[in-house]
Amino acid sequence: MRLRMILVALVVLLATAVVAQTFRGTILGTVTDASGAVISGASVKIHNVNTGQDRATQTSADGSYTVSELQIGTYTVTISQSGFQTSVTSSVTVDVGVERRVDAALKPGQVTEQVQVSGESLPQVETTTNDLGGVLTAQIVQNLPVNGGDYTKLIYLNPGVAGSPDQISDSPGSYGEFSINGARGRSNNYLLDGTDMNDGYRNDPAINEAGVFGTPATILPLDAVAEVNVISNFQPEYGRNAGGVVNIVTKSGTNSLHGSAFENFRNDALDARNYFNSAGQPKALFHNNMYGGALGGPIIKNKTFFYANYLGQQEPVGVVTLSCVPDPAQIAADKAFITANPIVGTLNPTTAALLARNPWPAPNIPGTYGGSLVSPNGPEDSGCPNGPNSSVISPSFNKLSSFIGKIDQNFNANNVLTGRYFFGDSTQSFPLALTASGGQLPGFNTYTPTRVQLVSISYVHTIGANKVNELRVGWNRFAEGFFPQDQGFQPSSIGFNNSPSAGVGGLPIIEMGGFAQLGATSSVPRHRVDSNDQVIDNFGWKVGGHDFKFGFDYHRTTIQQYFDKYFRGEIKFEGHDAGTPPVSVPTSPLIDFLTGYVDSGFQYFGDTILHTF
Repeated sequence: MRLRMILVALVVLLATAVVAQTFRGTILGTVTDASGAVISGASVKIHNVNTGQDRATQTSADGSYTVSELQIGTYTVTISQSGFQTSVTSSVTVDVGVERRVDAALKPGQVTEQVQVSGESLPQVETTTNDLGGVLTAQIVQNLPVNGGDYTKLIYLNPGVAGSPDQISDSPGSYGEFSINGARGRSNNYLLDGTDMNDGYRNDPAINEAGVFGTPATILPLDAVAEVNVISNFQPEYGRNAGGVVNIVTKSGTNSLHGSAFENFRNDALDARNYFNSAGQPKALFHNNMYGGALGGPIIKNKTFFYANYLGQQEPVGVVTLSCVPDPAQIAADKAFITANPIVGTLNPTTAALLARNPWPAPNIPGTYGGSLVSPNGPEDSGCPNGPNSSVISPSFNKLSSFIGKIDQNFNANNVLTGRYFFGDSTQSFPLALTASGGQLPGFNTYTPTRVQLVSISYVHTIGANKVNELRVGWNRFAEGFFPQDQGFQPSSIGFNNSPSAGVGGLPIIEMGGFAQLGATSSVPRHRVDSNDQVIDNFGWKVGGHDFKFGFDYHRTTIQQYFDKYFRGEIKFEGHDAGTPPVSVPTSPLIDFLTGYVDSGFQYFGDTILHTF
């Protein structure tokens, strides 16, 4: 009895709609005569208007038919049976992961007689699944102005999607890009042409994932997007995540040769100054050039098609921040004080060599410097008691290139092979820490190279009129590092003892009273590489009025990373009492810096490489 109940439950679960984890679509329907009686054995031909590909099947005993794993596009459905007029339904649009119902009521007559129906007049209400969400077509994607060409901004157009008001991309420590129906932002699943597009470490999309400042490190070209289907309350075949599924399909070539080219340009010519970018200094730079092109068409008409798309971006900018920097006059006065008072020490050659590199910009905000130059231990050389004295422009940039190539091979009506490759490469440089971790001043930005690669191969084999199998293989690799902009500089060259971190370039973090720190943020260098392998097989079998679906989905994620936080070390100059009471002189952080008297410091070292399988 228990075995029988298990078998019954299995049949009930399998005898459901044929929708599965797919980046294609389905056409299904029922064929009847004028009285409403079902017609079995009717011939059904599905014709792809753009590629000339045909799929054929027959109606089952209950008059129903199903043709799955159809490339998204426009189709013509022709249904014929001896003794009846032929039904031709044109302009049937197939979307990603969507079932399109095309029913036909055949009228008595000759097969050569045709009844023409436009697919645009078919009911638009979803009657076969209870999926929630929406489809963004290529026309919507291309015609809407999208800041930065970031497709993730378009996802907010779907019902049930919520996120931060600025719709900024995810950044470390946050909760993902957006929430679908209240689920966590990192509970979403991103698919590109039906295969995994997730960064296995953070569960964000590998393409368009933020590098620094929430700016996408790579970009999926909008011109290459055929459709974006955002699904919630989805079928169990998708699995993996409790949030939504973002199912993206890239364009394919057709029997017509099509191409495009574009350039978008933005600059600061008509922009107002940043509020903190005072009129006495150069205007902060902002240039953004985004350019690219696409070409697709036939290699062999009706058989082999190609599509290629390239996108590039050059974005030099100036990030404006307010800082407190030492005044050259105060430095000169403190040097004279040190020379006149040997009890506080002598001028340190390492400090002198560092000052020769001009690590601090000159003060440029008048009226903020306070204190007397003759007092070495007053507030004037401990910081800026009247507020920041310098408006600093940190030169930054975002440079990226993205390429996508796709080949579709129709061997015959029963065998279709699709292969797609995406390559994205970028370098970003921005001040990563604007508060207490360094990286604010020019020369100490965070340098972030990113490289993303994705491969997808799909093979569809139709077996007879009622069985179809699709084998899909995917691979993606996400590699991203965060490094100090001055990583090529070896502190030992000017006298710093950095032997515990040999090979780790970049100035240590130097804290000196209330002055802006020297050195990049403490959390660099770090780097990680995520690789994801995936194999999916879907087998669909229509038996009478039931659609059975079998298959498996194999994932394997590996992560290799290192995180050398504070490997460059940190030293602090805080001021102290030089000498021995009653003969002692209080110093200041700036005097300690000039004499090389380190009040405190530390440095981490070791092996932080971590492998996760």
